[in-house]
Amino acid sequence: MNCYKCGCALSEKDFCTGCGADVGTYKKLIYLSNQYYNEGLERAKVRDLTGAKEKLRQCLKLNKVNTQARNLLGLVYFELGELVEALTEWVISTTYQPDKNIATDYISIVQANPTALESINTTIHKYNLALASCNQGSVDMAKIQLRKVVNVNPKLLKARQLLALLYIREEDWEKARRELEPCRKIDIGNILTNHLLHEVNEMLGVDDGRTVKHKEKETGNAVYLQSGNDTIIQPKITREPKGFGLFLNIAVGLLIGLAIGWFLLGPIRMKIADSSVEKELQAVRDELAAKTVSLDELQVEYDKLNARQEETAAKLSTYEDSDGENSAVKNLMLAQIEYDKGESRDPMVIAGYLANIDEDYVEQQATEEFKTMFELMMSSVGGTVAQDFFNAGREAEQIMDYTTAIENYKKAVFFDIENGEALFALANAYRQNGDKANAKETFTLVVERFPESENAARARSFLEALGD
Repeated sequence: MNCYKCGCALSEKDFCTGCGADVGTYKKLIYLSNQYYNEGLERAKVRDLTGAKEKLRQCLKLNKVNTQARNLLGLVYFELGELVEALTEWVISTTYQPDKNIATDYISIVQANPTALESINTTIHKYNLALASCNQGSVDMAKIQLRKVVNVNPKLLKARQLLALLYIREEDWEKARRELEPCRKIDIGNILTNHLLHEVNEMLGVDDGRTVKHKEKETGNAVYLQSGNDTIIQPKITREPKGFGLFLNIAVGLLIGLAIGWFLLGPIRMKIADSSVEKELQAVRDELAAKTVSLDELQVEYDKLNARQEETAAKLSTYEDSDGENSAVKNLMLAQIEYDKGESRDPMVIAGYLANIDEDYVEQQATEEFKTMFELMMSSVGGTVAQDFFNAGREAEQIMDYTTAIENYKKAVFFDIENGEALFALANAYRQNGDKANAKETFTLVVERFPESENAARARSFLEALGD
């Protein structure tokens, strides 16, 4: 464990032997964070993914730069079928630890298969459409979308749970159980899955996959029937035979009663039969009407998909000029996915994607539509992440890691071009790293862009010191 202030290795003391900083509370936080990580790892090993996710989140609240915990959380999200959340955690991990980080391999594996990535994005879109259909009351359309999602991405837990809820709504308990059983295999600790499966098993009369058998025992003058958790006490009735005459009288009485009932209840039986047939016909009519509506909705959806496919094909035809262009579009699309999350978006994830886009491409080759979207993304995260990168550069510069400091200062300037402090810090980091050419060029930019600032005066001094 290293000191958060000077980077010196810490001893058992509650203060840093290098700079004297008080590190007692810091060490407790790191120990507690590591404990949460170990608990999350143990839960992940037994496929309690929900429990593992909660422990790892607690770990990262205490130590956000714990890349091992962040990488494991990404794997948990990936196992739950939530690829976007997994990529988010891995990108953040590579931001904190660019070198020797296995998250880089995870991202490379995902990006190496663009078809699979596009399929996952499509399933997320269809899941959102299914949610919208549920809110609008189009249950049949929602089920169609969710079946497609489950076929393409069978590990997407929330899609299976929503489909099971729709089956429960229709009291189709067996289909609901078929969706919930794989959910429990994927994540044994998911509370919603276990609760729904318990309710479904009760309705089906099963317990741990076996039919509940009614248990019966006799005790004294009573018969005890055990049905699940309920006990039914029934008195034991014994009859003593009264002879053949009594039996014959009972038999004749039953026959006469049946004959009278048959003739008297005939019209009622006919009326009940007619009513039953009418109900069946009405059910068939309702089913045909529902299928007609479903077919109309499917046709509308089909037309929309065709139009979207043509639009996408037209856009893709403009993106086939170079690999750099394909990379820029892909990164912008990933940034857009994260941006669309609204309040839950992570600015650092958006920044990671935007930083991969070549500035020369944006200035010289990009379309106006691309530039507009790129500027929107930059304005949404620029101020926040620029300050984070600036602070990270300061920390690296304090421990004389000038290479890391330069990378972070570059990103700070990239996301906030008006940040004169970050531009001056970048020039100074070049100077301290022995890169005289870049130092002079950057000090000159400070003077040109901020001629009246204090940093400009300091930059002129450094330029004179550096000479020609």
